[in-house]
Amino acid sequence: MKLCLLLNVIDPKIGGVMIMGDRGTGKSTTVRSLVDLLPEIKVVAGDPFNSDPDDPEVMAMEVREKIFEGEKLPVLTTKITMVDLPLGATEDRVCGTIDIEKALTEGVKAFEPGLLAKANRGILYVDEVNLLDDHLVDVLLDSAASGWNTVEREGISISHPARFILIGSGNPEEGELRPQLLDRFGMHAQVGTVKDAELRVKIVEERSRFDRNPKEFRESYKAEQEKLQQQIASARSYLSFVQIDHDLRVKISKVCAELNVDGLRGDIVTNRAARALAALKGRDKVAPEDIATVIPNCLRHRLRKDPLESIDSGLLVIEKFYEVFS
Repeated sequence: MKLCLLLNVIDPKIGGVMIMGDRGTGKSTTVRSLVDLLPEIKVVAGDPFNSDPDDPEVMAMEVREKIFEGEKLPVLTTKITMVDLPLGATEDRVCGTIDIEKALTEGVKAFEPGLLAKANRGILYVDEVNLLDDHLVDVLLDSAASGWNTVEREGISISHPARFILIGSGNPEEGELRPQLLDRFGMHAQVGTVKDAELRVKIVEERSRFDRNPKEFRESYKAEQEKLQQQIASARSYLSFVQIDHDLRVKISKVCAELNVDGLRGDIVTNRAARALAALKGRDKVAPEDIATVIPNCLRHRLRKDPLESIDSGLLVIEKFYEVFS
């Protein structure tokens, strides 16, 4: 689970993580703690969409027009934002809506950005994603597919970039996820309850230590946290230099084909995740063990469900991997 989250921070194009597991296994805690590790990015000052001053793909229309006209825009560095999407959110709050205050006071139509605008170039986290309303799922699917959010209401027509890392968590007992939404998540992590008594005691002790003195608890992990932050920052800058051999690409696609994975998303995500892992380890070439580490998480949720199958889909992927890579 932690590795999937880190790889998505290194390469946001992997397409997010779906974390499924028993209740009380620290899924939400882990995702929310990711905020401390997020690197800084450049944004145009005062822009509600966190526009990138260098990349037209994640620029709001007004910013793009100003840059094409040769205007110099003030630039800030800020931390990547993490936006929580509550289950009870309305569609207006998610997509953005007409600014009523401006309409009444100034008599003009103006757009008030929603959560998708805030999440552009950041992380959108949905806890209990399998309980999310269908109409919100449709909105998320639309934005996640195109990278843009289009709002058409009350005579307003506006599009803005909405490229975010989609992170969802949920408990499989509370209901399955719609297959088309599941396919949108780049990686899938399965979390089980720890069975080892010693480890359980250690977790309980750490938790009570945190409750007694949160500040002291954070200080005790500060050095490790900073080391990981630097590792992520260097991996992000190093990512574009990482190569993956052609025969490894062929083998990845062979695994996907033999497992009857629908579409090509599985191949693309596995390639990206393997490169991100190599960058995290500080190497410029992908090794077969990198692929072995990430491939179950990239493909397990893309396999066709067989109701009579008792074996875990992650194990099926690993078996096929060793068969092809041997």
